[in-house]
Parts: sequence; C-alpha cells; structure tokens
Amino acid sequence: MSGSHQKSGVPQQLSLGVSLRDDATFANFYQEPGDANRQVADLLRDFASGANPEPVVYLWGESGSGVTHLLQSVCQVAEASGRSFQYLPLEDLIEAIPEVMFDGLDQLDLVCIDDLQMVENRADWQEGLFHLYNRLKDSGRQLLLGARKSPRGLDLQLADLRSRLQWGLIFQLHPLSDADKIAALRQRSRLRGFDLPEDVAQYIIHRAPRDTRALFACLEQLDRASLEAQRKITIPFVKQVLNI
Repeated sequence: MSGSHQKSGVPQQLSLGVSLRDDATFANFYQEPGDANRQVADLLRDFASGANPEPVVYLWGESGSGVTHLLQSVCQVAEASGRSFQYLPLEDLIEAIPEVMFDGLDQLDLVCIDDLQMVENRADWQEGLFHLYNRLKDSGRQLLLGARKSPRGLDLQLADLRSRLQWGLIFQLHPLSDADKIAALRQRSRLRGFDLPEDVAQYIIHRAPRDTRALFACLEQLDRASLEAQRKITIPFVKQVLNI
C-alpha cells in the first residue's frame, strides 16, 4: 500500500519506498471504553477524514505506545476518504535532504510526520520543518506529528519551531498495563481469525519483549507458524516457535 495518495492537479510526490502496515488500523488499536487513548483515537479518526478541521495535532508517547500505529491509521482513513496525504517516518528518512522531502507537501490535504525526535540536533531538519509548518498552516492544510517526546521535551535549537509545536492540540498516549497487553494480544488474534488462550498470552508477555510492537510481531510469527504446521497455538508451541 502506498504511503502517499494524490488527487488530480497535485504534483507527483517523491517515491519514498514508504508503505503503511495493513494492520495499522483504528480497529486494531486496543483501547478500553472511556480511557484517554480511546478519546485520542476518536478525535484522530475525525481528523483523518477531514470531519475535524484542526490544523495541527501532536501525538507523543514512549516506544510501543501506539504513536506510529495511529499515524498510519490516520493515513489509511485519509486514503479511504479520498484525501491526498503523505506519511514520512523520519527514522527512515533522516539522512535525506529536508527541502527535497518537504517540497510540494503544502499542496496535500494532510501531512503525517513520524519520529519527530529525530530532528534533535539537526538544524537543517528543524529549519525545513519550521517552514513546512508555516506553509501548511497558511494554505489551510492539516499536519499530524508523532514523537517519543513532548514538544517541550524535544531538544530543539530553533526556538521558533519549539513554539510552533506547542500551538496545536497535544496528546500523550499512555502505555498499556500487562493486563491491557494480554487483552490487546487476544483482540488482535481474534481479528486475525484465531483465539489466543489467556494463559498463552500471559506466557508471551512475561517472556517476550514488552514493547507492544514486538509483541504483535510475535503474534504474527505465531499465526504464520501455526498455519504452516496446522497446529493450535499452545505454550509448548510458543516455546518452540519463539524460543522463549
């Protein structure tokens, strides 16, 4: 799936080799009814479709908290809504020239920039981002930013950019508890078409990496292995496949 979508009249964007994960959807984002993460997800769903015209949203949280998942979910909804967009994961693109990366983006409906912490101590990226921010705002476009740190927590040398980043809506994603991770793994397994027993989910989260991204990668690996071996996912099977 492409990481960009163009309308007629919008210049062809750079082919960045960026793709969206098929499972990065709002349906796959685990949240408890009424919790803060659910409220953020609901707002971003409207933001993605254009129903919420907020110009700038800044989303932050520690690794594995779901920031990248939600940014890509926003792009999926934007594409389904026929909006032009570009997704830029700076962790993969930081060695590029920012002026080239940002050229023409102010003609798109929505720009999503992930891994914003990568611009720390990078004067060229901070300058480029500052000007892109202003162009998007002046042209009435939308900007979604994702980072592992809050705007105040970023080590930015460009004071004007630091102040700009504090103008929009700012949300922190809170990491899941162990109980939530178990529930999230079981929800994700059901969406993949199988049931993960609770004792197996507990075994996985206590022995696999605690990062939710890594946990979901384990689940994907188990799903593939169980289909190939035509076996149910049990604790002995998990030990064999994941070597944990």
